[in-house]
Amino acid sequence: MKLNRQNLNRLAPEVVLPAFVLGDTRQGIAHIGVGGFHRAHQAFYTDALMNTGEALDWAICGVGLRAEDRRARDDLQQQDYLFTLFELGDSNDTEVRVIGALRDMLLAEDGVQALIDKLASPEIRIVSLTITEGGYCIDDSTGEFMPHLPQIQHDLAYPDTPKTVFGFLCAALDRRRAAGTPAFTLMSCDNLPHNGAVTRKALLAFAALHDSDLRDWIDANVSFPNAMVDRITPMTSTLHRLQLADQHGVDDAWPVVCEPFVQWVLEDKFVNGRPAWEKVGVQFTDDVTPYEDMKIKLLNGSHLALTYLGFLKGYRFVHETMNDPLFVRYMRAYMDLDVTPQLAPVPGIDLTAYKDTLVARFSNQAIADQLERVCSDGSSKFPKFTVPTINRLIVDGGETKRAALVVAAWALYLKGVDEHGETYSIPDPRAAFCQALLADDGLITQRLLAVEEIFGTTIARAPEFVAAFEWCCNSLREVGVSRTLERVLA
Repeated sequence: MKLNRQNLNRLAPEVVLPAFVLGDTRQGIAHIGVGGFHRAHQAFYTDALMNTGEALDWAICGVGLRAEDRRARDDLQQQDYLFTLFELGDSNDTEVRVIGALRDMLLAEDGVQALIDKLASPEIRIVSLTITEGGYCIDDSTGEFMPHLPQIQHDLAYPDTPKTVFGFLCAALDRRRAAGTPAFTLMSCDNLPHNGAVTRKALLAFAALHDSDLRDWIDANVSFPNAMVDRITPMTSTLHRLQLADQHGVDDAWPVVCEPFVQWVLEDKFVNGRPAWEKVGVQFTDDVTPYEDMKIKLLNGSHLALTYLGFLKGYRFVHETMNDPLFVRYMRAYMDLDVTPQLAPVPGIDLTAYKDTLVARFSNQAIADQLERVCSDGSSKFPKFTVPTINRLIVDGGETKRAALVVAAWALYLKGVDEHGETYSIPDPRAAFCQALLADDGLITQRLLAVEEIFGTTIARAPEFVAAFEWCCNSLREVGVSRTLERVLA
């Protein structure tokens, strides 16, 4: 049965439907960057609250700024913006749920002014973001905004026809300021340490170059809550779509597949109201920092520790690496010995139990999470997920070989050939730049570790880490992934 509004009540009985009338909703959130994670996370929570009869004025209008967003918009539009949340666990705890919280999606390509009008309208009280770790135009080596980027220069020169998220946000906030419309809350849902603070820094830096008075108004009126977000959400594959159709009779052009686990810890800093998300499991706090550090260093850091080694070994799914006892032992050693000692106590969280949960979640075979997804954008992920751990190990004089193996595996992964001679593409906007650093095997250490925007300044100047990195590279070349893991764990 084709998923759309007309067919809702004709779907199979196990499919959970929205408990609210779609026509009774009003938009209160604009979300920039509609993808799998947003739909499995923020839209899921908002839909759950709507199903209780609340928050019907907080429906979501999706926003796409890239040409690639057109297919997503078209798939959703033909389904009346409904989509299926296909939750898969290893213990047959499958849930199939139609999400109705997303009610529209606008594309920048279809009308810049229409999009600015939407963001400037009083009904939009929260603008949220999933624009990837690299989308904030922050230099990871300095922590500063990068105004020299061509797309930023374009928006500064042509503020009425912006292309970037910052250009659109400033145009809309300028419109709101002129009209006396209250500002919105700008809420990042990306995997970044202090994502709200990063968003604030980037937007204020852009606004200062555009209009200093607007910059001051934004500083005084817009809030930027920090958030920790968590739900493993693989790329939706054709197999997922067929599985949904064959097992549950739902023909959905773009379902979202996810694990049962979901978590959102959010600072309660909203200037123009918010949904009562705490009623459906969101944890509000005054300081999200310990939760962020735990999740980013343990979950995201462990993902990187597994993913490049797994790809080199010839695996293509996360659960395949977890079926290999060597990978599980290595991941656990990295978490227990390298990361956990760096973490502050996390209110309400038992870190040992949390790490046990990560092992179980990564082992989930039902969702078939792709290593390619986790491998993507490594040049943006390393500075956030791994480099802070390495820097602390260096300062503390700790063992660095396990962490060095993460970087060495990435270096060899960038060659584009696994242990079996299979070639693959590198999903990273800076792939060509990174691969050029590896052209001469004899210069990899000097050239790769010296890239400050990825590795900062400490790592290349730490002799013990450099030696560990070179040892790991040589071992991976000479004896392969499994024997290297055995050596490191010995």
